[in-house]
Amino acid sequence: MDASRRTFLGAVTLGSATLGGAAMTASCATAAPSSGATTSVAGPDAALIEADLNSYVGFGNKRAGGPGDMACGDWLAGEIEKAGYAVERQTFQAPFFEATKAELTLEGSTVPVYPQPIVTPTGPDGVTGPLVRVDVAGHFTGSLQGAIALVDLPFARWSSALPRPVRGPIDAAFAAGAKAVVAITNGPTGKVIALNADGRQPMFPGPVALLAPDKAQPFLAAAFERKQARLVLDGQGGRRDAFNFVGRMDRGKAKWIAVSTPRSGWFGCAAERGGGVAAWLDIARWAPAALADYNLALICNTGHEYEYLGAAEAMKQIAPPVEATRFWLHLGANVAARDWRELPGVLTPLPNVDAQRVLSISPELVPVAQSVFAGQLGYESPVSSAVLSAGELDEVIKAGYAPAAGVFGIHRYHHVEEDDTRCLHLPATVAAADGFRRLLLAVVAA
Repeated sequence: MDASRRTFLGAVTLGSATLGGAAMTASCATAAPSSGATTSVAGPDAALIEADLNSYVGFGNKRAGGPGDMACGDWLAGEIEKAGYAVERQTFQAPFFEATKAELTLEGSTVPVYPQPIVTPTGPDGVTGPLVRVDVAGHFTGSLQGAIALVDLPFARWSSALPRPVRGPIDAAFAAGAKAVVAITNGPTGKVIALNADGRQPMFPGPVALLAPDKAQPFLAAAFERKQARLVLDGQGGRRDAFNFVGRMDRGKAKWIAVSTPRSGWFGCAAERGGGVAAWLDIARWAPAALADYNLALICNTGHEYEYLGAAEAMKQIAPPVEATRFWLHLGANVAARDWRELPGVLTPLPNVDAQRVLSISPELVPVAQSVFAGQLGYESPVSSAVLSAGELDEVIKAGYAPAAGVFGIHRYHHVEEDDTRCLHLPATVAAADGFRRLLLAVVAA
């Protein structure tokens, strides 16, 4: 992946509500289709999309191969079987770690931390050493030999541990002799932001944990005095079965239409994944009649949080033939998340959709996408995939599928445990689903 794609993927620097609440009226979605755009006849069923969003959220934590992910996959496969698709599952091994204790202790005060996958455990006794602050450039004062490095990441909407601003200072700390690293994921919520990781092998030579910025201040102060701290990352880990699946409707036509979405993630992933899942189901139910001249492949991947491990596996077995695919649409993160106002120490919900979402599409289709998504914040300014793509769309393009399109983004609660129903935006999800329908119709009509 080139630098521009990796940079986007790493970060965008920068009271409970119901889906039908007053703050989420259709007029607030800023998403009405332009009058000149091609329209799908009836439009998506808002009540069904709302039900699908609630069902997805209800499965809870969705780490690949865990109970929530597996149950969610069973539900989605069942839904598209009802729509007439033949389902094929693809099982592969995904990393996992179930922590029994994950904490950082300083002078009798203990705070929770998040073990960074693939986890290198400390064992029950943990790792003890002086705290030493390390900045984003990998700079520190004194010695890191035998220390616990406290890496102070810059403020961002983080997503992955692979980009240089995250991986660089952690690598530098271990190279300088640190026993372990605790990274402060400074971002808009003040909470721990889980970071995607390589799913094939550990990224770092020692234990790494993530610390919420709203709990970091005492540890930063202690690092200036090299006070002793103890990090414990204990639990059971290894690899476990996870599954992708494809729903095929092979009608003997010359060409395929492929639509894909991931379902897994570090936490509940309400707005990160919910909108994409709901729109994917909407297309699955609509496409058999609307795209009658094409075979259909509806692909659902897990293992996204391990740098698209599931998507890479899908390309080996369940994806349609490249040469026989007319178009591939990928529905990634942040399809339609609620926006928030950032006030000192608090986030307050806004009625509009978060505009930090990207529609990346093959260069020749950019004008089509501009017309179809006119009025939809973020999507109304599509980018050429030759300039920017990210997430699992990269796997699609790398495999040779063209033309192709995908959406991705990083909302404020992206990869945060509090990404729950408050972060959903029903009107914008419905508008996005309608836009995806109209994009598919426009592409096949071209």
